[in-house]
Amino acid sequence: MNGIPYILVLLAAILWGTTGTAQNFISGEAHPLTIGAFRLMIGGFSLMLFVLLTKSIMFRGILWRSTVLSAVSMALFQPLFFSSVQLTGIAIGTVVAIGSAPVLAGLIEWLFLKKRPDSVWFAATLMAIMGCILLFANKGGADVDPLGVAMALGAGLAFALYAIASKTVLATMEAVPAVALIFSIAAVLLMPFLFFFDLSYMLVPADAGIILYLGVATTSLAYILFSKGLKKIPSSSAVTLSLAEPLTAAVLGVLIVGETLSGLSWTGIVLLLGGILVLTLGKQRKAEEVIETS
Repeated sequence: MNGIPYILVLLAAILWGTTGTAQNFISGEAHPLTIGAFRLMIGGFSLMLFVLLTKSIMFRGILWRSTVLSAVSMALFQPLFFSSVQLTGIAIGTVVAIGSAPVLAGLIEWLFLKKRPDSVWFAATLMAIMGCILLFANKGGADVDPLGVAMALGAGLAFALYAIASKTVLATMEAVPAVALIFSIAAVLLMPFLFFFDLSYMLVPADAGIILYLGVATTSLAYILFSKGLKKIPSSSAVTLSLAEPLTAAVLGVLIVGETLSGLSWTGIVLLLGGILVLTLGKQRKAEEVIETS
C-alpha cells in the first residue's frame, strides 16, 4: 500500500504539535484570544481564498446549523487551548486537551445522541480519568496549574463538539472546503476581541512571524495535509497517527522550552496517551473483525 497518505497525516500531526512551542516564543504580552483570532484569520481566510480560486466550494446544500456549531466550537477551542498552554505548560496542556477529546466525544454521544459506547471506550475513559487525576494530584508542583488543566479539558470538550458537528458537515462537503468555511466563520467570531486587547506584540517582526507560522503551517497547511491523507487511509489509522501531536508537544516542551515534569506528571501523560491508543486501536480491530465476518 502507498505510504504517502500516512506520511501526510503524520506531518500534519507534527505541525499541530508545534503550536504550543511556537506560542511560547512570542515576546510580547499576547492574549490567547488574539492569538486564536489571528491564527484562524490567517488559516481560515487563506484556505477560503484557495477553495474560491480553485472553485472547489459550493454554497448550495450546506448544513448551516452544524457548520456554525463547528465554528463556535473551534472559536472556543483557541483561547482555551492557548490559555492552558500558558498556565500549565506545553506538554501537559496539549496532552490533556487532545487526550480528553475522544473520551468527551464519546460521552456527548452517549448522553445527548443516545449512542451507548462500547467496552473499548470505557477502558480508554478510565485510563484518561486516572491520568487527569494524577495531574491534578500534582497541583503542588510548579509544573502543573489546576486552572490550566481545567482549561485544557475545556479545550478538549470544544474540540470534541467540533469533531461531532463537523462530521455532519463533511457528509455533504469535501474536507478542505468544509474546513475553510468553518475556520473562516470561527475567525469572524473572534475578530471583535482584537479591539479589546493589546496588539502591540504584532509590531515585533519575530512575533508577527510566529503568528503567521501558526496560521499558515499549523492551520492551513496542516489541515490540507491531513485532509489529503485522510481520503486514502482509514479514519482509525489517521486518529492513531494524530498521537504524534501531543507527543511532539511534550518532547518540544521539555527539550526546547526547558519544561520539567515530575514522575507523577509523566505517569498521567502516559495514561492519557494510553487511553487514546486503547480507543483507536480497539476501534480499528473491531472494524477489521466486521470486515472479515462480512
